[in-house]
Amino acid sequence: MKDRVVICDTCAAKGVVSLGVAWADQLSAAVAHSGLDIDVTTTSCLNMCDTPLSFALQGPQKATYLFTGADPETDTQDMLGLLRLYADAPDGWITEAQAAGRLRLCLQGRVPKL
Repeated sequence: MKDRVVICDTCAAKGVVSLGVAWADQLSAAVAHSGLDIDVTTTSCLNMCDTPLSFALQGPQKATYLFTGADPETDTQDMLGLLRLYADAPDGWITEAQAAGRLRLCLQGRVPKL
């Protein structure tokens, strides 16, 4: 198993179509182009419905992170920065998140590794 980002495919503001699947597709291409070895996947409901779009970062023997309020139209480059930080953190613990840009302000929680 390798590191992965899991994007909510049902997250959407009221009356708006979910952008999770489209962002996952776009991000998959960007991740592949960047050379990162991270899976991009979707899931139904991360239970952050009031502030879409939500995603989580997970990795084997790494801390897990939950973010919400992402904007696929503006946050793809920041996501790549965040994914680089996560990939480079052996235990997933990110201590300096400047490279994550605006997404560092979207963090809702971090769970230590098992």
